[in-house]
Amino acid sequence: MSSAPVPATERPNVILIIADQLRRQALGCYGDPNVSTPHIDALADSGARFDAACSTYPVCVPYRFSLMTGEYAHTRFIPAIEWRMSPAERTLADEFNEHDYDTALFGKWHLYGNFGHYPGHTVVKASRTPVPRPFQGRFGTFTGFDICNDPYDTWYSTNDEPTMHKIDGYQTDALFSMASDYAAAARDKPYAMVLSVEPPHPMFTAPQEYLDRWKGRELVLRDNVELDKQYKIRARGDGNADLLDDLRSYYAAIENLDDNVGRLVDRLRAAGTLDNTIIALTADHGELLGCHGLLAKQRPWEESIGIPLIVGNLGAGGRVVADPVSTEDLFPTLLGLAGITPRDPKPGLDLTPIARGATDTLDREGVLLEFVAEMRPNIPFHEQTWRGIRSGRYKYTVLGGADGGKPWQFFDLANDPYEMTNLVDDPAQTEQLRHHHQLLRDRLAETYDHYVLAPAFGVPGLNEWDATAEHRLRFG
Repeated sequence: MSSAPVPATERPNVILIIADQLRRQALGCYGDPNVSTPHIDALADSGARFDAACSTYPVCVPYRFSLMTGEYAHTRFIPAIEWRMSPAERTLADEFNEHDYDTALFGKWHLYGNFGHYPGHTVVKASRTPVPRPFQGRFGTFTGFDICNDPYDTWYSTNDEPTMHKIDGYQTDALFSMASDYAAAARDKPYAMVLSVEPPHPMFTAPQEYLDRWKGRELVLRDNVELDKQYKIRARGDGNADLLDDLRSYYAAIENLDDNVGRLVDRLRAAGTLDNTIIALTADHGELLGCHGLLAKQRPWEESIGIPLIVGNLGAGGRVVADPVSTEDLFPTLLGLAGITPRDPKPGLDLTPIARGATDTLDREGVLLEFVAEMRPNIPFHEQTWRGIRSGRYKYTVLGGADGGKPWQFFDLANDPYEMTNLVDDPAQTEQLRHHHQLLRDRLAETYDHYVLAPAFGVPGLNEWDATAEHRLRFG
């Protein structure tokens, strides 16, 4: 369902805020009992909150590719990291530019890779290397960096200026200030802006006043957190931290993000442009932080794939959308909010109608989840990768290599929201398993994914190759 055209004189400004590694469950409006996020909560109250938003491929680079192009990562066989987007790709900025919008990106880009993590190199090289103008997605203003991962050691360049400049202070504060200056400037046409900050991504840290606020604080943990394990602690500190200190630092960074959202809103209000500015907030993926005894992302657990998606300042607010949505929906939705239809067909849905209350449900049973490739040895999913379907109630995933993805996990999220009981071998779930395996097979086929899917539950496989039959055909 496409959005109705918006008259030129009423076209809104569109701001997308991306917080790296911010899981859906870690905001007040999504029910977190520890954190206070009044400004983000107010944004949700002024528009729509999507309660089952998913990062299709829960790693930075593939997420950002899908955001910028609207395409599935498997269409380009994108590995988890270390991939460089071709300037030939038609991007979100191209669409807005051609409809007479100013376009800008502030912060993390992470689509000019392939030098940061190979042996002999470090992320520091990436953080000191400017993104050349042809590789900036044709944003009119590009003030950013590929990747830094240290919010107190952030360097950026602007447009075609090759000199990298060091941010003075904490990354989130500085990037919000730059973006606020841009948004408050007088102009004769609307703008579309992406503001991409790395916190609360590791290393987990925040300005000292926020860290002090969280020091030693008691936490209510998720039911699936495992404390009796040794974790690689990622908070900036004195070396005596534990998992709970990581969590506290994570929350401190989130509360700093929330205060910056409040500063941005105040700045827009003072400039007289708030009423005509839509502000969306999301994340590229989540963070496990001890859930299921694991750290980071990459996996199909809810804490990893579950991201916030809030579309605020829509007028009639407070809508809550239960239907699953995914990364591929962002491209048509951001355009749809401005009354723009993408030039080319895209696999995602324009969520503008459901965000505005013009419809109550989406014409889709579920969304695809995927992990396409991991090129780094000794990293999860280097040998075997996964695909999945997240429907309204269930999540089904398969795992495998060249011999095909086989049933791996099946969770009833209504009765088991923490995914503690894997039902993939439960005979009572056979019909639902068959249905979801078929859903997955259909989605892989219709999106031209060449992932090898093994047959299961009476559903044929996909993209299988019979080596024995090939040998008979060739050699008799």
